[in-house]
Amino acid sequence: MANEPPSGAAGLDELFDIDVWHDAWLTGAGQTMVDAPIVSVGGGLGSLALVDLLRASGVPTSSITVVSPLERPFDTYAYLARNSQIPDHERLRSDAGSVIDNVWGFPSYAFREARHGKGLGSKLEPLWRVLTEPILSDYFTPQGGQVYASVERECARIGWNDMRLPGQVRAIRRRADGGYFVVVNPEGRLEDGPRIVLRASHVHVSVGYPGLRFLPDLQRYRETHHDPVHVVNAYENHDHIYADLRQRPGRVIVRGAGIVASRVLQRLLDDRELHGADTQVLHLFRNYVEGPQGDFLFRRPGHDGFAYQAFNYPKASWGGQLRTTLLEMDPTARQDYLKVIGGTNTAPRRDWQRQIERAKSTGAYQQLVGQVDEVRPSGTGLALDIALGTGGTQSLEADYVIDATGLLGDIRESRILADILDHTGASTNPGGRLDVTPCFELVGTASGPGRMFASGSITLGGPYAPVDSFLGLQYVALQIADELARIGSIPRFGTRASIRQWIRWMRGVAP
Repeated sequence: MANEPPSGAAGLDELFDIDVWHDAWLTGAGQTMVDAPIVSVGGGLGSLALVDLLRASGVPTSSITVVSPLERPFDTYAYLARNSQIPDHERLRSDAGSVIDNVWGFPSYAFREARHGKGLGSKLEPLWRVLTEPILSDYFTPQGGQVYASVERECARIGWNDMRLPGQVRAIRRRADGGYFVVVNPEGRLEDGPRIVLRASHVHVSVGYPGLRFLPDLQRYRETHHDPVHVVNAYENHDHIYADLRQRPGRVIVRGAGIVASRVLQRLLDDRELHGADTQVLHLFRNYVEGPQGDFLFRRPGHDGFAYQAFNYPKASWGGQLRTTLLEMDPTARQDYLKVIGGTNTAPRRDWQRQIERAKSTGAYQQLVGQVDEVRPSGTGLALDIALGTGGTQSLEADYVIDATGLLGDIRESRILADILDHTGASTNPGGRLDVTPCFELVGTASGPGRMFASGSITLGGPYAPVDSFLGLQYVALQIADELARIGSIPRFGTRASIRQWIRWMRGVAP
């Protein structure tokens, strides 16, 4: 794009096709600019991880702006978790030390649960699990409600609401004099209404997954028949399915073999065992795991269709040899390596595995391997034509289909991410996500001394594997903070500052 304003430009909208803006153009368009040294776009847990560390590093609230439509950083996370059948009292897939509200990792979630437990058994159980995991006990993982409550406390401590600007980012443009312009549609205003333009030195983007993904056959059915009732994604609200199946006999088909599929299966089988639901569960696999996966350098257990791994990546990916290996790889080799150490897997929770075995023995839970050719309406439910993995075809009828195959990976489904790719110099890595350096700066987006960073799932395929985990978000925040300190934009977060800030955290005092 040419970096000249359109002839006779009179408004902000006429500048959006230009990649680099001058202050005078905005002034000429009648647009007021607000200085905001560091802007974080998204306002979810990725923004929280960075802002929490910036505050601990000595950056005042007046220098940080968080643009977000969310009232609380965990709102989107909690919404997706609850829809995928992890209510607040159930446990997430995160270990005891991955404490999103505390970069030091202590007190851990297990220690906190023990401290607030009622009775000696409740106090000792989480500590025992941490001491004996994973040999004698399953890994300790925190309850969702515990995480959300701790995030709310930390937000109050660091002054989150003083930094939050409610709204959606419409565009980000490089500034001719260095830094960036961030155009915001304020909350409650129309798309074509007045906007706020932030003049930032540095920008951080952490907007999460762009949206839901359906398998192609299910997507065709939804688009053709406009039926969001009988075919659902596990991440969207589908409580009506469980409510209906508790009232009458029925059959539900579950697609997927990851952690979300296992949670959906557990909910369906819990309703059978605890509430007397007469539900037949058919689990349709596209790829069936019959045994251990990987070679002698990396091997994980697998059987009955599932690959088992405690977390979405091995623990050595967070800070051990796998992290170093991935960091040193070229971008193309990383994609293959990520598939080996990650891929579709679920946690080996013994209570759930026993529940599956009980349901299989009664015929309430059945497995089938194949690929769906067509989904169509049939009576009050659905009919599916399936090409079996063993050859041949089979037609099945069901009341509902739950797609638990994941979230959308195409970042261009997000308008702001597409805008960043088109106008800031950013590019994608071989995996289709944003290309970042080891300090998580977006490659090609530097603007004078200004830097643009990204964190979360939109950077998957880069130099770090578990980018959308709690600990992964904190790791990325540390890399960004170190880079900002290196270029002199924020104070260095050294040993003395770390000890001092941990004591303040323990006392519940603002940074």
